[in-house]
Amino acid sequence: MYPSARFSVAPMLDWTDRHCRYFHRLMSKEALLYTEMVTTGAIIHGKGDFLSYNEEEHPLALQLGGSNPVDLARCAKLAADRGYNEINLNVGCPSDRVQNGMFGACLMGEAELVAQCVAAMREVADIPVTVKTRIGIDEQDSYEFLSHFIQTVSEKGGCDNFTIHARKAWLKGLSPKENREVPPLDYPRVYQLKQDFPQLTMAINGGIKTFEEMEQHLKYMDGVMVGREAYQSPYLMAEVDQRLFGSERPVMKRREVIEAMYPYIERQLANGSCLGHITRHMLGLFQSMPGARQWRRYISENAHKPGAGIEVVQQALAKIPAELDV
Repeated sequence: MYPSARFSVAPMLDWTDRHCRYFHRLMSKEALLYTEMVTTGAIIHGKGDFLSYNEEEHPLALQLGGSNPVDLARCAKLAADRGYNEINLNVGCPSDRVQNGMFGACLMGEAELVAQCVAAMREVADIPVTVKTRIGIDEQDSYEFLSHFIQTVSEKGGCDNFTIHARKAWLKGLSPKENREVPPLDYPRVYQLKQDFPQLTMAINGGIKTFEEMEQHLKYMDGVMVGREAYQSPYLMAEVDQRLFGSERPVMKRREVIEAMYPYIERQLANGSCLGHITRHMLGLFQSMPGARQWRRYISENAHKPGAGIEVVQQALAKIPAELDV
């Protein structure tokens, strides 16, 4: 396991794009970052480059959505050739669209197929192939069901690295948002899984918000994956290296993070990007601080205007009281 798996930021659709990942990487050199889920169909048949990223984002994992071993292998080979550090198979997303494509959480009920998918990717890619899954689906939520899934995928597929979202998924009746909140968290079940499969690398995901919680989970697990908290309160990322990896590098101040983004923003604008597509990931940086609302409001109202440039961010930063050493 490369050390960065100790802390990772979850793949989040519409959130963890390359601008978000660059922003997060400024604050943490060690965290493992994930792409949004990308389907095999998009990579193979879509228009545009769905594998593009900034070199500064490493270590970086590509999360794939799919269930056809041949297609997954083709995409895994492309990703490995492009320099990704890991390929992760999505066996956790519960949305109807994902189910209709026969991937995501519904694959928990197809352990043999998942094993075939992992084996096919491992055969062509010389980087780790991992699986992110739930603890169960619908009425199939016993510990026996979960452990059988892990055993099958590890023994027949060769997967030795899993991230477990500590909630089950309801495939019918709940929206993806509700599936992140309604099914109860069951951390002890995930701890038990690690205890029963000590040879496997396992990270835990779901509802984790504070460093105290992360440190508690790391007593039992190899890694923690944080999702919405890392996005909505991104300054959390600034202490990851010091708190979880023992780094002695000074913690960046919020103003330093913003100023470090300026060259990136200017490069992206010169390449045709819209300012709002970058700054939307930065809105939560001053969460719960004086001036935070004004910061968010100014960017939200101005970043999408035609011709909006770096001055919008500079003027928004001026809304934070100058006397605050942040």
